[in-house]
Amino acid sequence: MHPSPPAVRTRLTAVLTPLGWGTLAGAVVLYAAGFALGYPEPVVLATGALLALATALAWTAPRPRLEVHREVTPLKVPRGDAAVAVLNVTNLGRRGLSGLRAQDRIGASEHTIDLPRLPKGAGRTVTYALPTGARGEIPVGPLMLVRADPFGLTRRVREYGLPATLLVRPRTVALPVPPSGKAHHLEGPVSDNAPSGTVTFHTLREYVLGDDLRHVHWRSSARTGTLMVRQLIDASLPTTTILLDTRGLTEPAVDAAASVAVAAARAGFPVRVLTGGGAPPDSRPDSRPDAETVLDRLALVAAGTSGVSEALRAARGGGSLVLVTGDPSEAGRVAGVRRRFDRVICVYVGTAPAPAAPPGVRLIRITSLDELPLAWGSR
Repeated sequence: MHPSPPAVRTRLTAVLTPLGWGTLAGAVVLYAAGFALGYPEPVVLATGALLALATALAWTAPRPRLEVHREVTPLKVPRGDAAVAVLNVTNLGRRGLSGLRAQDRIGASEHTIDLPRLPKGAGRTVTYALPTGARGEIPVGPLMLVRADPFGLTRRVREYGLPATLLVRPRTVALPVPPSGKAHHLEGPVSDNAPSGTVTFHTLREYVLGDDLRHVHWRSSARTGTLMVRQLIDASLPTTTILLDTRGLTEPAVDAAASVAVAAARAGFPVRVLTGGGAPPDSRPDSRPDAETVLDRLALVAAGTSGVSEALRAARGGGSLVLVTGDPSEAGRVAGVRRRFDRVICVYVGTAPAPAAPPGVRLIRITSLDELPLAWGSR
């Protein structure tokens, strides 16, 4: 949780409300009418209105001594999960306070909370829910504390703390790591032509004619009486490339892409997330994002107009390719890149009938995220 610092304040002097301005205008008119017509009654009414305004200004003019904190928790939340703002207000003054109202801007709307009376030294804690139904960044704040008089004629407004940002990320479901189409050791794929820098020690085995003598493990050979060599493996891991079609983008499609990416990232496999317009926001080329970074990036993906053809041509081959789309015809496009990847999966999110999967492409059809684990695990 990240509290909003109370030190930042914007002071506004006590001002008249629309009702206060109307009362002042009415008093001026009554005074003018009373003097012009020679009637004392309008003058008496105008005097009462001015006294009410003076009392209201005296009520709101003193600057209350308050300690105010607003916390947004959590700052990152899956779509649909609960997020709240916790407001703590403490009266540090010598007198009780009433008529306090907090106004907190949440996105494009404003949330208003009427605070109960605060005796001296007392504090109040108020919790209010934040909207999490849509992905993206939701600005929260600035927080305004308003004190109005009982007649509603004047008010004093002060700003406390700094705005916060709630990040609503995609929902995810647990999935197994998408297989690459090759048999991999737990430490990585075994390969005779491992790239430089990717080989690592795996185990010891007996010498076979033709083995490189530089790999002989002399200490073990002396202990066992048998010539032993170190077996090296290619520890480079297959990359999972997720291509999200953003045309007609739906939340279940983003959730499905996030679920696949998070499954691979949490298993320690390299992940690339692409859209028709390129990489998601805040992504850097050749980076190996973790699960949290993937979710942060996908939280900001917006609908686009670019298809996936260009992204398919530009995507580096190897490992698994997972296309998530709402267009059933896209399954045919990925067949053209089948030879560049070990395995190609097309996740179609929609209600229209899906075409037959092209050779070498596995087609998964779902209408909601909850269907993905069962469909993903079936063969």
